[in-house]
This record gives sequence, C-alpha cells and structure tokens, in this order.
Amino acid sequence: MQSETVFEAHGITKIYQVGETEVQALRGVDLALYKHELVVLLGASGSGKSTLLNILGGLDLPTTGQVLYGGNDLVKATERQLTTYRRYHVGFVFQFYNLIPSLTAKENVAVVTEIARDPMTPEAALNIVQLGDRMDHFPAQLSGGEQQRVAIARAIAKRPAVLLCDEPTGALDSSTGIVVLEALERVNRELGTTTVVITHNAVIGAMADRIIHFSDGQIAGIDQNSKKVSPQDLHW
Repeated sequence: MQSETVFEAHGITKIYQVGETEVQALRGVDLALYKHELVVLLGASGSGKSTLLNILGGLDLPTTGQVLYGGNDLVKATERQLTTYRRYHVGFVFQFYNLIPSLTAKENVAVVTEIARDPMTPEAALNIVQLGDRMDHFPAQLSGGEQQRVAIARAIAKRPAVLLCDEPTGALDSSTGIVVLEALERVNRELGTTTVVITHNAVIGAMADRIIHFSDGQIAGIDQNSKKVSPQDLHW
C-alpha cells in the first residue's frame, strides 16, 4: 500500500522549438511520487529526465498536461505562486554546486535559511550531511564531494517536502559520489523528505524505493526494490 501522494503528473508533454525543428522532450508522461520515498529516475542522457525534473520543480512548464502538487495544478499557477512553491516546498541539487565562492559553507546555507518560513539552522543542516567541522571553510577549501554536500545542506535547510537532485554525483568519482548518496539517503530517512535522484548510472538504482526507467521522453518501466541497498555497498 502506497503512502500519501506528493506529485501526480498526467499526460505531460514538452516540445521545444529549435530553429525550424520541433524537439519532443517529453511524450505523455504519467507519474505519481509518494511521501517519504526515495526514487531514482534512470535513463540515458537526452532521454527527458532533466526536463521532467524542471517541470516538477516549477522551473519550467509542460506544453500539455497536468502537474498536481498537494492537489494544486502547477501548470495553472501564477508566476508568484510558482515562486512561492519553489521557495518553500522544493529543494534542488544540481550536478554543479553553485556555491557562492566568497561565502563560507555556513553562510552559503544561511542564504536560504534567511528567506525560509521554518528553517533549520545552517549548523543543523550541515551536521546532517556530516560537515559540522567544515562550516567555516570557503568552497575553494572544500573537495568536490564536500561542496556537493554543502549544496545538499543548503537545499534541505528550508525543510522542503521534496528534494529534486539532477545528476548529483555526475561530477564526482565513485568513492566521493557514494558519500554524497549517503547524505541524500540520510536526509530521506531522517527528515522524511521525498527525494528524487536523476542519474544515468544504473548502480544507484539499488538504493531507491522505486526505479523509474526513462527512455525517449517516456517512462519505459518502473521497478520496486523489495530490499534497498545501502549507498556504502554500491560500487561502480
């Protein structure tokens, strides 16, 4: 039995105009995401995963279809409502960390906590990703994996209902990537944040509740993991 639905997407299409050519990035996607689950969206580069993530996150709108969050259709939302949605309900983690070089780890997280409604402290967020001892370091003093964990701390500090991660280990080697995945798993387990991880790395799917296979702008299949693998047991 599934828990409460967080997202429902119905018949989502996305067509981009590139010069004279129409590019169909999404071709009728139907999808439900549930409270507290960790989902891996798996597919090759160019399969439409990032387009779908951007639509779920309110960064882009579909050409047709419905995106329901908490029963409200994001497609019909005003720009102001979308801004509120992005600010308070969704956390984003991208492949590149987008930290502010002149701010310490703690100050980078505080950028978000200062505008959130009910934030955790920057210290608490950094402790969850096990960087409590690095909070006064600047990005240039941190490894790639540490910078990505600061980005995760920044994303979760506002206590979002949903964490959307686009290739969070894409710029990292295997051992560093696993440390980042451990941080995401801990966020999902301890905070109950619905977490979606986009990747082209099939190995990462073993840590998820569900693996959604994406191909050519469509869902090609969904697998349920009866037994999840801990990130430290993943190898690629």
